Amino acid sequence: MKNSVSEHSFYIESDDDDDHQEEKQLDKPENEDGNDSDSSNYSNDDNNENDFPDSKPSSFNPPAWPQSYRQSMDIYSSVPSPSLTFLGTPSLTRLGSSFLASSLTRRHTPEVLPSLHKPLIGDEQAPHERRSSHTLLPPLPSRRSAIKKFPDEKSVAHEFPVSRQSSYGQGVLNGINVLCGVGILSTPYAVKEGGWAGLSILFIFGVLSYYTGILLRYCLDSQPGLETYPDIGQAAFGTVGRIIISIILYVELYSCCVEYIILEGDNLSALFPNAHLNLGGFQLDARHLFALITTLAVLPTVWLRDLTVLSCISAGGVIASVMVVICLYWLGLVDHVGSQSEHTVLNVSSLPVAIGLYGYCYSGHAVFPNIYTSLEKRSQFPAVLLTSFGIVTVLYAGAAVMGYMMFGDSAESQFTLNLPTNLVASKIAFWTTIVNPFTKYALTMAPVAMSLEELIPSNHAKSHMYGVLIRTALVISTLLVALKVPFFGFVMALIGSLFTMLVTLILPCACFLRILKGKTSPIQVSACILIIIIGVISAVIGSYSALSKIIQSL
Repeated sequence: MKNSVSEHSFYIESDDDDDHQEEKQLDKPENEDGNDSDSSNYSNDDNNENDFPDSKPSSFNPPAWPQSYRQSMDIYSSVPSPSLTFLGTPSLTRLGSSFLASSLTRRHTPEVLPSLHKPLIGDEQAPHERRSSHTLLPPLPSRRSAIKKFPDEKSVAHEFPVSRQSSYGQGVLNGINVLCGVGILSTPYAVKEGGWAGLSILFIFGVLSYYTGILLRYCLDSQPGLETYPDIGQAAFGTVGRIIISIILYVELYSCCVEYIILEGDNLSALFPNAHLNLGGFQLDARHLFALITTLAVLPTVWLRDLTVLSCISAGGVIASVMVVICLYWLGLVDHVGSQSEHTVLNVSSLPVAIGLYGYCYSGHAVFPNIYTSLEKRSQFPAVLLTSFGIVTVLYAGAAVMGYMMFGDSAESQFTLNLPTNLVASKIAFWTTIVNPFTKYALTMAPVAMSLEELIPSNHAKSHMYGVLIRTALVISTLLVALKVPFFGFVMALIGSLFTMLVTLILPCACFLRILKGKTSPIQVSACILIIIIGVISAVIGSYSALSKIIQSL
């Protein structure tokens, strides 16, 4: 990044002698650290995939906003490493966040977060330490300049673990954790909206999304210094492209937080339909009451700087999704829950809503670049994506088929709302669905909040009150939107139609054609143009249909 930073900003409580030794490394020739670079060649050969032939510093200099994207998305998406060998290292103990340290350092990332292990309120910092304007992350040097501080992995073994990169299994877990979310609850409803024939859209989007994920890899390999989706946007369309793509990604995350509030209100009110609050002339029914309680419950988690515990728990989202599907199958096959409702082969009138719901299932491209740059062997990225997409598609399709067979055209926007509340499997499904968003809300909102905190003027950066106010305002606003538009299925269809089509289908192809102009084959160009056309048509008709349904329901 453009800003400079003191040694203390990205070496946690390092000794003066260590700092002095690290400064000496700057005098070494740059080709000594070639193997530590995060960049990779277009060919992705295993022996040379971690650096480019030249030793010149990267010409890619991203602007100041958003600086926090890489770090925040790492926290949002990463599954804790199964290796526990790093727990005893002194610096990681001081950091107080073994997962956070492993997820960042294994990516060769200079963006260590020294302040994330402290509470948001009451944090103090030495006067000589420079703080970034967003109060959470230090201004970062360029990737090359930071990498030069790690010429010898053994010499800094006391600071960072040796194993710094993700294995194939770790990459698959990260991919599944990103792709498999609350969208699985609406797949039976999507079949209801589109009919049995519409289920083919799920598989079509899966294939197209996998291909565009590979295109992002080619974009990252096109030049050194590219690490994130906004970086790709800048390389393709300049600063304007970076900012526009960042805004789209952040709005998508914000919308997911709105969905969490709606989900909690719907499911808790289904479990406790008679709950209400009456204070004088002010009355709240069950849905509004539980939406308010959910907001109050997640608010303190949004104030936290140390999101390690939430990251570890939210990684259980993969297990939660599998458990919910197992409960659905148990109820259908063992408890014989479900009526003999009619089933539709093709429902043309509401098919656009199904398009948005199916599109939402593959909204993970925002963090695919992070997963790619974290892999120890980047040539495994296609296999990682293929495995991740295969597993989540099976889960989505399995839930869709069983849910629609059980409930038919009476399927609700979340299949948990169709379940009887008196059965054990139903209670497990309900509470698994209810607990999971509590752990994911803060992680999902954190990138949005951190990007806004970057905009705080530098003379106010040391005041934590601004960060608290921004995060509180964001949480309250999601409650207001959720209460105003309490339609889980339609809101998800809108997100899937508008934002997911842009992030997953349209923008990867557009960036690929722009960055690698003249280096693409006719087949690649034709495929990208076809995908862009499909994405635009799906976005237009899906967004229009979802908005129409929302307006009609208000």
